[in-house]
Amino acid sequence: MKSRIVIEYCPKCRWLLRAAWLQQELLITFEEELEEIALRPSNNSGEFIIFLDTNLIFSRRVSGRFPDLKELKKLIRDEIAPNKSLGHSDS
Repeated sequence: MKSRIVIEYCPKCRWLLRAAWLQQELLITFEEELEEIALRPSNNSGEFIIFLDTNLIFSRRVSGRFPDLKELKKLIRDEIAPNKSLGHSDS
């Protein structure tokens, strides 16, 4: 069964473009492993969280920053495709 990612972002903070960019990059990297990546506007101001299936894998509020793409790819890969090479992102 393929996995599903949800990126929940704050529309008041104008973080849709950041969420869409992450969506694009993750779809390119994990096109065989993912069923979908959904973008969900949050009702909570300042929210930027990422779920892999039902598991929270990143929260801007908890970490105090946005996710680094390389870091996010590794987190996802380790869960859904541990043997997948991420090329330069693995170094």
